[in-house]
Amino acid sequence: MEHIVTVQDAVTAFAPYLEPTDAELDAIEAEAPLIDAELELLDVQIALLDRPASVLGVRRLRRAANKVLAERAALTNRTLTGEAA
Repeated sequence: MEHIVTVQDAVTAFAPYLEPTDAELDAIEAEAPLIDAELELLDVQIALLDRPASVLGVRRLRRAANKVLAERAALTNRTLTGEAA
């Protein structure tokens, strides 16, 4: 008969080492404007799911998509110039 053991000891044994490093936290902070823009785009998309497309809705969607593109470009430029690193 095989015994079933918990894996909690194996999982929690490495818990202190699973924390994000300072470099990873800095990368997340550098990407925060892009993440916010993507969340805003997602909110607009969700809001438009259950209603017919209106001029205002299309404008909101286009504005949010353009904001995501602008933030991606800005993040890429910061990364290439070394500001985000």
